[in-house]
Amino acid sequence: MESSKTDAGDKHLESYLTLGLTIPQSKKGDTNFPKVLSLLATYLGRSVQKNEQLLGSDRIKETTTIFHGQRVPDLSIQLYAERIFKYAECSPSCFVLALVYMERYLQQPNVYMTPFSVHRLLITSVVVAAKFTDDGFFDNAFYARVGGISTVEMNRLELDLLFNLDFRLKVNLETFGSYCLQLEKHAPVSPERLPVQVHCVKGSKDLSYSNSSADEFCQSKLVRQSYSSQALQGCS
Repeated sequence: MESSKTDAGDKHLESYLTLGLTIPQSKKGDTNFPKVLSLLATYLGRSVQKNEQLLGSDRIKETTTIFHGQRVPDLSIQLYAERIFKYAECSPSCFVLALVYMERYLQQPNVYMTPFSVHRLLITSVVVAAKFTDDGFFDNAFYARVGGISTVEMNRLELDLLFNLDFRLKVNLETFGSYCLQLEKHAPVSPERLPVQVHCVKGSKDLSYSNSSADEFCQSKLVRQSYSSQALQGCS
């Protein structure tokens, strides 16, 4: 069993290196972000664009979920991902796990990722991934500030994602590696980083940011906690 796990890991080692998943903890403060962020942003951007073409503007406004905001954030998906990585101090692998969780969530009938929901889906999925796989992480008040939403909303989004995933958060090495290859295959190395156009619809508050206050807030201490064992009974 151990041999098969090792073989699966070795099989995708090149992808891990390409995506920057092996970045040392000591270098996480560097100005260069791991490539997984730009590749994920491009992949998500393409998915959103396809859904826009498929559904049309009217259908997009009608297919709302708890993750749909009042308007599209000014911050591009890539800048948002970089912001999460910079302040949340999560491992690069969390962004691959986040993609797995997002796509599992989107398997529900009539649920689509749109410009109004992609940012909230991303921050929530990364938070869940960090809590499940990283040794240390922050509380939801911190993540909410990083994501530009309220703590109450962060709590609601996290619970909704967990219950819709049936608390099945474990991802085997083969699946993880296949998602790494998927990011490499379908996303260009240099994605566009243009802000997303803003549209208003009815819904929850829009994401807002204040970098100066966030920088100060992000000095809070790292806390260690984990999902309760009862909550994780569905993981297998």
